Amino acid sequence: MVGTVFAEITLKNAWDVGSVEHGLITEEKIRQTTVQSIVDTGAGTLIINEAVQEALGLTTKYLHDSTLANGEKVMCKITEPVEVWWKDRSMVCEPWVVPGAKVVLLGAIPLENMDLIVDPKGQKLIGAHGDQPVGQIF
Repeated sequence: MVGTVFAEITLKNAWDVGSVEHGLITEEKIRQTTVQSIVDTGAGTLIINEAVQEALGLTTKYLHDSTLANGEKVMCKITEPVEVWWKDRSMVCEPWVVPGAKVVLLGAIPLENMDLIVDPKGQKLIGAHGDQPVGQIF
């Protein structure tokens, strides 16, 4: 798609990562997947589909009435947290599972948290402040 920016991201079950840190499981047991996501600055957060939720073993924490960009009303699931990795940057968030979604969307909150912006000319993600993420406290 012309004008669409894609990014390869790795998603890890955050509870599994914590379990490794506490010596409860080995690193090989972390449920994770690498996906090609669409970078969508109009989406608020990370949007995943049911297949990714299942692959990561994420339970649904609660449901949320939502309106999609096309005006359709849907009931989204909000899951347990995931670690989102892009290259050497990461953040933790609770993804939204959109029923029937075919793609993963990397939204504004994860982008901001990892100090990333879209380079529209190069059609890629880049660091907002260079190669090292800059933490901002407001």
